[in-house]
Amino acid sequence: MTTSTPALAVTQANGSFETISLERRDLRDDDILIDIKFAGICHSDIHTVRQEWGDITFPITPGHEIAGIVAAVGDGVTKYKVGDRVGVGCMVDSCGECENCKNDHEQFCTKPAVFTYNSLNYDGERAQGGYSQQIVVTERFACRIPDSLELDVAAPLLCAGITTYSPLTRWGARPGTKVGIVGVGGLGHLGVRIASAMGAQVYGISRSMAKAEDSEKLGAAGHIASSDKDAFAAHKRSFDIILNTVSADLPMNDYMRLLKPFGVMVNVGLPSGGYELSPRSFGGNTAMAGSMIGGIAETQEMLDFCAEHGIGATIETIAAADVDAAYERVVAGDVRYRVVIDTATIGANA
Repeated sequence: MTTSTPALAVTQANGSFETISLERRDLRDDDILIDIKFAGICHSDIHTVRQEWGDITFPITPGHEIAGIVAAVGDGVTKYKVGDRVGVGCMVDSCGECENCKNDHEQFCTKPAVFTYNSLNYDGERAQGGYSQQIVVTERFACRIPDSLELDVAAPLLCAGITTYSPLTRWGARPGTKVGIVGVGGLGHLGVRIASAMGAQVYGISRSMAKAEDSEKLGAAGHIASSDKDAFAAHKRSFDIILNTVSADLPMNDYMRLLKPFGVMVNVGLPSGGYELSPRSFGGNTAMAGSMIGGIAETQEMLDFCAEHGIGATIETIAAADVDAAYERVVAGDVRYRVVIDTATIGANA
């Protein structure tokens, strides 16, 4: 018997959110049913719903920053039990058999992976996301949320947390390294916190000094305004890693000059256009790289790391009725730093 759950959905192009009844599949042997408590709003949700990354199929329920409690388990589930605290991020299934899956990089599954929304499940049904009160996923794609993390501040870690943790880990943020985080926002504020907890000397980098105090409260050693040419000159050839979290057309040649020899500029933002970049910018054996999310094992590692270091997202919690307005505020940069939906309010005033 399927589960019917209240959800928020956009039912047509350029439409507003409305409350619908969403059908979740019957529990398979390896499935768990999760009572969602909080769902973060990611800028990716906005890009997708507004078809800025291409046409989509409506209706759509977005949301891939999900935190909740296991409500029921399939007969073959061994990883979780009813009452466990869990999170679901950007994926809900993969083949489990290809080389990437076997190496814990399910995000690169060749089948491909099933993403939490705007994606097709392997049975052909369209996946719908976490702006809802319940979701069904295979146990392999849920992560355990440590008890020391509150569910509301943990929810954004399932996307924003792993999106910053993964490249910082891969490129070696640690004591003795200097790391710049471009954009102190929904992604970047967690980048500053995580890199600082890894022991790196961290600088926030944004258009002005307006967030300088915030950067330092988050653990940064300092803050640089990208509009200040003298500040850029003062930090020339001094960074080991620069993590770019903004989806904007940046003057990449200027940023590349901040890197030490053998340093790396890693991009996790997704601007609509390309970057202009001179080959001369790589004269110091520097590199430019990209990064996606992380596999399930690395996502669990990130949650455990954040719990150990007391890292949760800086959030404001909203009711379901305020999601449309929240989207406008996210686009305007008027959020510090992640909006989280209290899913108990979905349908409350319907």
